[in-house]
Amino acid sequence: MSTNQPTPGILKTKKHYEILDGLRGIAALSVVAFHFMEMAIADYKDNFMAHGFLAVDFFFCLSGFVIAYAYDDRIGKMGVGEFFKSRIIRLHPLVVLGSVLGLLAFLFDPFGGHPELYSAGKIVLLFLCSILMIPFPIVTERSFNLFNLNAPAWSLFWEYVANVVYALVLCRLNRKWLVVLAVISAVGLCFVAHRSGSVMGGWGKDSFWDGSARISYSFLAGMLVYRFNFIIKNKLGFVGVGALLFLTFVMPFNKDWNWLTEPLVVLFYFPLIVSLGAGATLTSGFKKLCNFSGNISYPLYMTHYAVIWMWMNYYVSHKPSTTQFTSIVIVGMILLTGFAYLVMVFYDTPVRRYLNNRRK
Repeated sequence: MSTNQPTPGILKTKKHYEILDGLRGIAALSVVAFHFMEMAIADYKDNFMAHGFLAVDFFFCLSGFVIAYAYDDRIGKMGVGEFFKSRIIRLHPLVVLGSVLGLLAFLFDPFGGHPELYSAGKIVLLFLCSILMIPFPIVTERSFNLFNLNAPAWSLFWEYVANVVYALVLCRLNRKWLVVLAVISAVGLCFVAHRSGSVMGGWGKDSFWDGSARISYSFLAGMLVYRFNFIIKNKLGFVGVGALLFLTFVMPFNKDWNWLTEPLVVLFYFPLIVSLGAGATLTSGFKKLCNFSGNISYPLYMTHYAVIWMWMNYYVSHKPSTTQFTSIVIVGMILLTGFAYLVMVFYDTPVRRYLNNRRK
């Protein structure tokens, strides 16, 4: 067979760690709740989901584990080009859809927004940069997010960078050198946390390089969990490990101690959660829930922020009561989850299936 055409065996997806899929869903729901609360409650210490942003660091760690597990033993056979195709097919359809939804929300938000402040050419450029994953932080009223039409895409930008570095360098390094790089990255992350008082950065113009510190350590840590087989067999199950993960997102926000507590969570606790999740026993009763949770996690993460922008403008203009606020957040999360499921069924899965079939 031609070397330009991958064999079905090389393209075949390995079995999933189903509890890790379920944990991905918990993290996605937590970051959505965090964004709802963040837009309305300026002081994070009053936000019950004050550390929901750490879900991104968990995603990075989980990604390092999954990429190493899925590709370490076959990237040499499939080649760097096929690896990149696999990742683009997996990730980019939702990058495009998230950009389209973000554009519509930017132009037609019924509760506010100021698209008239930007020329048609600049809006087109915003959209093109969004679908091409080129940071373009120019929208003042959106805090100069790297991707003003779909803010969560900042983490996908660094995920793409990590995938490129993995294919070109990391997959070829032995465990000793990965440890060295992880230690250097850990120092960088601690420096960022100490300088900024938190590890929250990476999403905006002024904190762009903080994102490199967050992805560097967590991705390497996930790889090391796989390479060293740090998989802890346990009977915690999905509920037990999920509860341990959720605790990090509701951890109190303390400006005096975040520079210490947040790096400790990222450096040690999240790799431990991945180890426990990979080694936990899944009972049959939670299998469907884990599969559903994992399947909708990425569509939910990449499509929810258009609603978050509108929610921010609604909150500023209407000042809902506490009861209304609570109801909107709960109903909003339910509807966004349902929408993510529809996106998965009618867009993401068919598009990826089509692209993979064309590829074969």
